Amino acid sequence: METQNVWNSYSDSLYFFILKKVKNKETANDIFQEAFFKIHKNLPKLNNKEKLRAWIFQIARNEIANYYHKEAVYTEKPITEEKAEQHEYQHICCFNNFINELPNDYKQVIELVYIKGHTQKQTANILAISLPNVKAKIRRAKSMLKKRFNECCKYEFDKNGLLTGESNCARCASV
Repeated sequence: METQNVWNSYSDSLYFFILKKVKNKETANDIFQEAFFKIHKNLPKLNNKEKLRAWIFQIARNEIANYYHKEAVYTEKPITEEKAEQHEYQHICCFNNFINELPNDYKQVIELVYIKGHTQKQTANILAISLPNVKAKIRRAKSMLKKRFNECCKYEFDKNGLLTGESNCARCASV
């Protein structure tokens, strides 16, 4: 099979497959180009033409993985757990105060999931409660926190219910 036939048959679906994975047109174009270069270069080595589609998409998956691996080299190392626990999140207006003001059962769930980094399932095991109970407590705690941010710090809600804007908090300005 010739590269032109492969291009005619699979180029669109391969490009959109890559775009769906990386969610960036420029990156998708680069990966697509690299993938088709490798397809062209290695097409004569393909023994089983019936597995052509799977082979092509595997090359694309490998190129996506290569891209993310190269990008990872340039990112900062994550904060270690010890350093993360020392950070008090003071850059977020009233955050620590609002967490501490939550009822204890909600506070525990929020701290375990969002501050200590446990999964919701691990949190359920630690607290000896069901996973649906953990999810409900997180949902209620988030609702309480949003309300407090809106009341105290004058943040507003966007159309999706997310907090937006800048802090306008007399409590924080005095600190």
